[in-house]
Amino acid sequence: MSFIPTNINELRARGYEQADFIMITGDAYIDHPSFGSVIIAKYLMKFGYSVAIIAQPDYTNKDDFMKFGKPRLGFLITSGNIDSMVNHYSVNKKRRKDDLYTPNNVNDKRPDRAVIVYANKAKEAYKDVPIILGGIEASLRRFAHYDYWQNKVRRSILLDSKADMIVYGMGERTIVEIADSLNSGLNINDITYINGTVYKVKSLDSVYDYVELPTFHDITKSKEAFMKSFLLQEKQQNFSSGKVLVEGYDNSFVVQNPPQSPLSRQELDDVYAMDFERKAHPMYDDIGHIKAVDEVKFSINYNRGCLGGCNFCALSYHQGREVVSRTKESVIHEAKAIINDPDFKGYIHDIGGPTANFTSNMCDKMEKVGACTHQKCLASKPCNHLKIDHFEYLNMLRAVRNLEGVKKVFVRSGLRYDYLISDKNDTFINELAKHHVSGQLRIAPEHVSKNALKYMGKPNKHVYFKFVEKFDAVNKKIGKEQYVVPYLMSSHPGCSLDDAIELAMYLHKINHQPLQVQDFYPTPSTLSTAMYYTELDPYTMKKMYVPKTREEKEMQRALMQYRIPKNKLIVEKALKKAKRFDLLKTLK
Repeated sequence: MSFIPTNINELRARGYEQADFIMITGDAYIDHPSFGSVIIAKYLMKFGYSVAIIAQPDYTNKDDFMKFGKPRLGFLITSGNIDSMVNHYSVNKKRRKDDLYTPNNVNDKRPDRAVIVYANKAKEAYKDVPIILGGIEASLRRFAHYDYWQNKVRRSILLDSKADMIVYGMGERTIVEIADSLNSGLNINDITYINGTVYKVKSLDSVYDYVELPTFHDITKSKEAFMKSFLLQEKQQNFSSGKVLVEGYDNSFVVQNPPQSPLSRQELDDVYAMDFERKAHPMYDDIGHIKAVDEVKFSINYNRGCLGGCNFCALSYHQGREVVSRTKESVIHEAKAIINDPDFKGYIHDIGGPTANFTSNMCDKMEKVGACTHQKCLASKPCNHLKIDHFEYLNMLRAVRNLEGVKKVFVRSGLRYDYLISDKNDTFINELAKHHVSGQLRIAPEHVSKNALKYMGKPNKHVYFKFVEKFDAVNKKIGKEQYVVPYLMSSHPGCSLDDAIELAMYLHKINHQPLQVQDFYPTPSTLSTAMYYTELDPYTMKKMYVPKTREEKEMQRALMQYRIPKNKLIVEKALKKAKRFDLLKTLK
C-alpha cells in the first residue's frame, strides 16, 4: 500500500522513527492526485524525504500536532483543497451544513481560517520547527487582502499565522528546493532565494531589484492604493519577467519572490505517475463515507494553468496563465488504473482541468517568456499569437475512449467556448457532441450584458450565441437531443439592474430557467474582489457601480429566476425601480 503514514506505527513500518516533514491538512485524507497536499507529500517522498500526514487534526489543543513527535525539517500546512471560509460559509455568510471533504459531510472538523489556526498550534507544539504554508488559502492571502467575511483588509497570512514561509502556486519544484536547503543545514530564515516563495524580513538590506507595493497602512487608508497594489501584483505574475515584490508593515516587510516556472510536460507526467491508492485511507472505513471521493475517483486531471483570464477567478494568480498538459501516454496509464478499480462501471467522469480544452505549447512566446503582462490571451477576443488547435486533446480522448472496459468518457470540467469556436476545424466539436456529452453541456458565459461581461473579463455575448448555434447544428446533424446549459452569475461588480434585466430577457427568449445561480463571491486575490471592495474601475480608476446591499443582490438573482413564485414580488420591485413597466407582464 502507498498511503502516507497517518500514525507512528505506519511511519515506523517504512523504517523511520522521525518524519522529515509533517503535513497538516484540513481535508480528510484521500490518497488521490486531485489533492494538492497528497501530491506535495508524495513528491517529497519521491525525492527521499520521509513525510507523515495529519488530516483534520483536533485544533482545540496541541496534542494531535505532536502525535509523530518533532519533525526533523518542518511542518507543511494547508487548509485543504477548498478555502476554509468558502467551505464554511455561503455568499450570504450563512454557515453551510455540509463539508464534502469530511466523513459523513459534517462541517465541524476544520476551523475557520484553518491555516492560521493550524500554524499557531504547530508553533505551540514545537516553537523552533519551521512552518511552511501552502495551498489555495495561503497562496491567495500572501499579501494584504480584502476579507469579505469581516469586511476589512487583513494583513498577509504569513504574519497572522506566525509562519516562516509561504509556498504559492503549484509547489512541487519549490518544496523540494526548500527541503534540500533545510536538509543542507540552512536556517529557514536564510532561505530567501527560491522562486514561488514568500518570506518576511525586518529590513530590506538583503533584498534587491524589487518592486515596492503600497504599504499595509496605505492600502487600509486608501482604496486607490489597494487597487494600485493589486494591479502591480497582477503584472508581476510572470515566471520569466516577474520582479520581487515587497509589502511594508510597521516593523517588517513581506517579500514575494517571482513565480516558480511551470513544470515541464515530463515533470507533470512524473507527478501523476506516482503511486496513488485513489481512495480514502482505511481509517475512515468505520467512520463514514467521504463524498469528495465520488467527485474525483473516476476523473483524470489533464492540465494546469489557465489563460482564460476571468476577473473573478484566482487561477491566474495561483496556478498561473501558462498551461501545461500531460502526454497521451500518461493519461492512458492513469485511465488503465481506473479501469482496474473494482467499482468502475465503464464511465470516466471527466478528463480536464481548470479549462479542459487547453493543452501545452499554445503560444510560442508564452512557452519561452511566460504570459504577456499587457494583454490577455482570450478576452475580449483570442490573441493572434494563440494557437487554436484541439488535435492533441482530441487524440488523447480518442485513445482513452477506445480502451477496453471504457464505455464513455465525459468532458465535464470547463470548456472555453470562445477558444473552441475559434477552431476552424470542426472535428473536435463534432466528436465532443457525439462521444463526450451526456445530454447537457455546461459552459460558463456568466452573462449576456456587454457591460457586465467587460468587468468579468469574458468574451462578447455573440461569441456564446455563435457557439450555442454551432453546438445545436452539430447535434441536429448527428441526431442527438443535447443542450447547452449556461453557468450564470449575478451581482458582479459593475453589473447594473439594467444588465440583470437584459439577462432575464435573454433567459425568457430561450425559455430557460436556471436551477442554480451563483451570486458573485468576493474571495481573496481576484480583480473582481478588488473592484468589489474599492468600487473603482481598474481600467479608469474612476468610481463604478457595485451591487452590495441585500436588496440589490436579491433583485439581480430573482430576475434570473423570475418564474419561481417566491420571486414574484422582488422581480416586480426591480422592474419598477428600473422603470421597465413594459416588462411587468412578460417577466412573471
